[in-house]
Amino acid sequence: MKAWPRWARSPAAGSAPRRALSALRAEGGGPGGRSCLVRGGRASAAPTAACALCGAHREAPGCRSELERGCGGVARHLVAQSVAFMCCGTQYSHLEEKTQWEHPKSGRRKRVAGDLPYGWEQETDESGQVYFVDHINKRTTYLDPRLAFTVEDNPVKPTTRQKYDGNSTAMEILQGRDLSGKVVIITGANSGIGFETAKSFALHGAYVILACRNMSRGNDAVQRILMEWHKAKVEAMTLDLASLHSVQHFAEAFKSKNVPLHILICNAAIFGAPWCLTEDDLESTFQVNHLGHFYLVQLLEDVLRHSSPARVVVVSSESHRFTEIKDSSGKLDFSLLSPPKKEYWAMLAYNRSKLCNILFSNELNRRLSPHGVTSNAVHPGNMMYSSIHRNWWVYTLLFTLARPFTKSMDMF
Repeated sequence: MKAWPRWARSPAAGSAPRRALSALRAEGGGPGGRSCLVRGGRASAAPTAACALCGAHREAPGCRSELERGCGGVARHLVAQSVAFMCCGTQYSHLEEKTQWEHPKSGRRKRVAGDLPYGWEQETDESGQVYFVDHINKRTTYLDPRLAFTVEDNPVKPTTRQKYDGNSTAMEILQGRDLSGKVVIITGANSGIGFETAKSFALHGAYVILACRNMSRGNDAVQRILMEWHKAKVEAMTLDLASLHSVQHFAEAFKSKNVPLHILICNAAIFGAPWCLTEDDLESTFQVNHLGHFYLVQLLEDVLRHSSPARVVVVSSESHRFTEIKDSSGKLDFSLLSPPKKEYWAMLAYNRSKLCNILFSNELNRRLSPHGVTSNAVHPGNMMYSSIHRNWWVYTLLFTLARPFTKSMDMF
């Protein structure tokens, strides 16, 4: 063995970490071993076992006083615990004497690869233990410095969460997917987020129904999609969410087609609208944004079940966080959902309707997921420049100013 300077000699054989590691090895330390000192926050050695650090007898480990009685202090036991964590965890496996491990949660295998960093050298002490010498900083360690640059032993394919982010477009997410045979209904699909969603599904083979209040705009949207791909299966149907009768008529018309329903996207919404009542004597923002969709899902629930696996997607908003629909006693206040004119504020009404979307989606998923129908509420992005701001010029101005800093429609 080389004659290293004094600072470069192996770590002292009598140091606490070395004694702890030696004791752990001798007693079969590690997960399931006799001297694994950490398990659920308690020492796990059997009663009357010897201390893993100093060999002193202790009656029953598990509390501070007993640990102190074993070897005169908790500090050394904490050192042993930290060593045990390194031995039993996802870092360098001293017990198995290999620089490879498997992450306990993800299952990914990692290993040390490549040469040692500049200035480092590997040596072996008198007991055959490998340690590393850092000539630049003049120190020694048993921890392999290459652990900072590990590589995956079996690289895995990136998950969806890793591949896509807030700037990904719908076409990128659906790339390579064949949706032939899938039937999709999208409300408010003649413009904005709804149109981009409908186009993306149609261009990937799905049969898409654009549920629109204005049939002229709905047919224009259909033609724009067909101009991109003449074989797209897409059509427009009349649906006015401000009329429960129209919702019922739409559901009956769809059922008469005798086709399944795999995806229902509740996208249509109004924002910043002045107070007015619908033909059903309900405040328009509440009915269009929430109640109309609630009724639509209820009418199509049997079709969704028979088409399982199916899903419902409710387009909500982060603005649901800025309101409440309970009274001072904590009970649901129905007067807040459809308020009279003197208590109406457009922004607050929108926020409440989006909160209703969240609550509805969560409960719908709880009830229908056992039957193969899932429900999810989504936030498409803040102040996306769609036609939703058209009801007041101030909102239009704000959305225009924010437009350079927000996502485009195809990044919903």
